[in-house]
Amino acid sequence: MNHIFKKLVLAIAVAGAATAALAADFQPRIIRFGYGLAEDSNQGRAAKFFADDLAKRTGNKMRMKGFGNASLGSDIQMQNALIGGAQEMMVGSTATLVGIVSDFGVYDLPFVFRNEKEADAILDGPFGQALTAKLQEKGLVGLVYWENGFRNLTNSKHPITKMEDLKGIKLRVMQNPVYIDMFKGFGANAVPLAFSELFTAMETGTVDGQENPVTTIQSSKFYEVQKYLSLTKHVYSPWIVLASKKWWDSLNADERKAVQDSAFAARDFERKDTREASAKAIDFLKSKGMQVTVVSDKEIERMQETTRQAMYKFANDGHAKLIKDLQSEVEKQRK
Repeated sequence: MNHIFKKLVLAIAVAGAATAALAADFQPRIIRFGYGLAEDSNQGRAAKFFADDLAKRTGNKMRMKGFGNASLGSDIQMQNALIGGAQEMMVGSTATLVGIVSDFGVYDLPFVFRNEKEADAILDGPFGQALTAKLQEKGLVGLVYWENGFRNLTNSKHPITKMEDLKGIKLRVMQNPVYIDMFKGFGANAVPLAFSELFTAMETGTVDGQENPVTTIQSSKFYEVQKYLSLTKHVYSPWIVLASKKWWDSLNADERKAVQDSAFAARDFERKDTREASAKAIDFLKSKGMQVTVVSDKEIERMQETTRQAMYKFANDGHAKLIKDLQSEVEKQRK
């Protein structure tokens, strides 16, 4: 009898959970989720995970459709579409948010994080959250940070083993003043350009090289037009998942919670996936004929010295307190 009673209690609990999901107020919605990379990239895999997870949580009511390969536009175009309410969601670089909230430039400062663990703690902690909160008044809602990864240099001319090797290299950089100043400081000819135009620019020789995490170099097939990869890890580059505030405000509390919970789950999936993919990407790029150079610690220190100017300039542009806060959070992690 006791056994039957237990089974009955379990059945009631399962039915209760299902009823709770049904009782949650989800409207049928189609969510356009834009991203810059290919469908079979780490971005694409995480977007698919996000969509599947959200569908499960909402009984298939909230259906997210991924649009990869910058098919809805560049990061800047998508951010503007979100602000205007013409698109619901996206994931993109924090670097292109600098024109909206200049504080986001702090993530582009060179050699801030030593490893992924430090980056996670700061992005997910009070520092990272305070920064995303500033987007609301600009028409955007920042949900979570994903990992793009540590950025490295590629070019089609020669191996980069020391800073002087960058002299005269036409290097595509993001449309962001911190990047432009940093690479000018290294001696490169910094060419700001949208990511969506980059492959063609390298193919035609408009630029000689670029800098991105190894997973992006692989998924974007840059090995077809670039011969040399130099592992500099000069910047840790996050992505940020954004929602249109106009759209977000139209959701009820249950819907917002479902989207936020799915965003957390997709973040954890994406970071794990990206880190596993990064470890494999270097071998893959070698197999495609890329020559890989590990830049020495001594040379990295020289590069770091050169970039102090970028740090001072950013501080003097009204971000002194922000840099101090970041440095104190980093110190806490290192202790």
